Amino acid sequence: MSDRPLKMVTCPGCDAKTFIPGDLPPLASEPCKKCGHAIMMPMQLRQFELRSKIASGGMGTVYRAWDTTLERLVAVKLMKKDLLDDPKMLESFYLEARACAKLNHTNIVHIYTFDEWEGERYLVMELADQGSLDNRIEKLHALPELQVLDVGIKIASALDMALKYDLLHCDIKPGNILFNADHEPKLVDFGLARKTDAEAEGGEFTRGTPYYVAPEKIKREPETFLSDMYSLGATLYHAITGQVPFDAPTVEEVVMAQVQTPLTPPNLVVPEISAATSDALARSLAKDPGARFLSYDEFRMALEAARSQLLVSQYQNSGSFQPKRTTSWWRRI
Repeated sequence: MSDRPLKMVTCPGCDAKTFIPGDLPPLASEPCKKCGHAIMMPMQLRQFELRSKIASGGMGTVYRAWDTTLERLVAVKLMKKDLLDDPKMLESFYLEARACAKLNHTNIVHIYTFDEWEGERYLVMELADQGSLDNRIEKLHALPELQVLDVGIKIASALDMALKYDLLHCDIKPGNILFNADHEPKLVDFGLARKTDAEAEGGEFTRGTPYYVAPEKIKREPETFLSDMYSLGATLYHAITGQVPFDAPTVEEVVMAQVQTPLTPPNLVVPEISAATSDALARSLAKDPGARFLSYDEFRMALEAARSQLLVSQYQNSGSFQPKRTTSWWRRI
């Protein structure tokens, strides 16, 4: 029988109470004996107890944590230690904190605090741990049209709020749209955000994801909110069709397709998609920024009109007005 000390914890996979070796270092993990899910040794950062890992990114790892002072669940983004001495990456981490902190919008993740403790730099924010849009595309392939429109309307509103503070997100993609416990979409990761009047860095289009990058960024032309609009359109296109707008064997070919290859309208990929939705997404993905919507308000109104038409169509086809509720649909995933 082992003499190692034991610590009782709750498995994030099956919610069962179980024991792990009490001498495991903080953040180390071992598989749950019941379900095999990784169970992490908690780590204390001031009043925040980091309990389990949610996701990892280029700048750090996000953990589900418990605020022992306010007694609530939060998310803590812990910056990678090997980046602490990189001034550029450190400034990007600060930028994310400052950018999100000033944006008070239901569909932008809320920032609670940014701090340093015993050599660790960390960001504490609202918990949105019900997966990303990317996860849901991977699981369902193509999402229902009504739900894609709902996400598009809300994220367009979030980007409009950021624009009012002269901020461009610069990295809109399915992985940066998360869902909270109420299945509300939350825009996250403002690490690449910049002021609307800031000069874009040379080669900046390579930052971010090539499947959603706007043609003008590739051509190093002036970047505006229309570039974020394009990326949102590409994200919604992927969600509703199950395919990215442009695909190719290499990154270079994908990038060139964004500039040169004509878009296949969504309703030619999935015939069931309504013409109004297809037209709205196709316009947001116009190669020429001037051919896109003139504002987020205009884009949002087009999505809302498509949503209304879709609900009317569902009513006419069913004979009774019983639209599927968004929250119940997400809970079935």
